[in-house]
Amino acid sequence: MSAYIIRRLLLGIIVLFVVTIIVFLFVKIIPGDPALTVLGFDATKEQIEALRQELWLDRPTIVQYWHWLTGAIKGDLGQSIMYRRDVSSLIAMRLPITLHLAIMAFILSTVLGITAGIICAIRWGKISDSIISLFANVGIAVPVFWLGMLGIYYFGLTLSWLPIQGYTSPFDDFWQSTRQAIMPTICLAIPSIAILARQTRSTMLEVVRQDYIRTARIKGLKERVIIMKHALKNALIPVITLLGVQIGILVGGSVLIENVFNIPGMGRLMVNAMFNQDYMIVQGVVMISALVVVLVNLLVDIWHPARQQDLYLVS
Repeated sequence: MSAYIIRRLLLGIIVLFVVTIIVFLFVKIIPGDPALTVLGFDATKEQIEALRQELWLDRPTIVQYWHWLTGAIKGDLGQSIMYRRDVSSLIAMRLPITLHLAIMAFILSTVLGITAGIICAIRWGKISDSIISLFANVGIAVPVFWLGMLGIYYFGLTLSWLPIQGYTSPFDDFWQSTRQAIMPTICLAIPSIAILARQTRSTMLEVVRQDYIRTARIKGLKERVIIMKHALKNALIPVITLLGVQIGILVGGSVLIENVFNIPGMGRLMVNAMFNQDYMIVQGVVMISALVVVLVNLLVDIWHPARQQDLYLVS
């Protein structure tokens, strides 16, 4: 098991390394000069050149990358061009907001997605199965930003039930924070709910047709006991593996949702940085996001083999 964990750690490090290279190169091919963007068109050549030297923009690309990478390994993600502040401090301010929404969306999607999948499996071929499957297919296909705009128009502007923008910390005003988070959380969770519902339905249908489930029914066990005690724990093995992938979907979806609802999280920070050619922020946000996804998938990968063996042995 220790050798497996070491292999997964090394693979995670390689993934992060590749992500940093890809992001750095893509940022570099964006047209324009960050120094000129910051100083404006009225700046003199001397001022632009001085800022370029300060930001290491006058060095070769490989030198710039190595300078940034060595700093990132030490925890220094560089200095923002626009804000003139450490990128680490900017991310530290925005990361809790993004995590707050992502965690709530994760909990909501996990509970509703798995529950919907179980209902579809145990009522296979019936009207409830068809309705949930239809909504699951729609949930996968519908863009989250479009759902956000519909929610703003209907629940915010038409009915005036919920706030249409902004973010309040739950430690400052829990009720206002909850009201502001309802629409973003639901919009962020819908694609994950749909994916988890489809996956849970598929695995549950495979499990309930196994011989040990037939044996449990022959012994006269109640259907609820068969589903919850025997079928569900084996059916959830691939579903829990999929939960690690959902973290990436939630982090990626937060970029759209935070901009639609004007939430000052990491996604909105990165979009503003892209428009302002603040490549240091873009690199820092992508690296932190990739690190979160890699760590979550690493935990799932470590949990999965041992747990899978234990569950099959018990069954």
